[in-house]
Amino acid sequence: MQEKLKKYLLVLCLFVFLFVIIGGGLHLNPGSAFVAALSGTPLVIRAFNHRSAATHRQMPARSVARDNEHSLGGGELEDHAGIEMGQ
Repeated sequence: MQEKLKKYLLVLCLFVFLFVIIGGGLHLNPGSAFVAALSGTPLVIRAFNHRSAATHRQMPARSVARDNEHSLGGGELEDHAGIEMGQ
């Protein structure tokens, strides 16, 4: 429920942002700025989703065997940067 509410509020904030920026930047009357923000909001959301999906597809998949190799590697502990923490 909270996740859905958060998404709706983010869309509302994007709409208000576009309404102010487009309306003020292009010196539109309030009706035209409303229509521009109304049509621009779904386009911005679509572009963001498309870009984040493309980025997600390019990320390499983590190998379970590679993760086990690091965790069972002779008792050495390493942090995420790969620096030895102990023996």
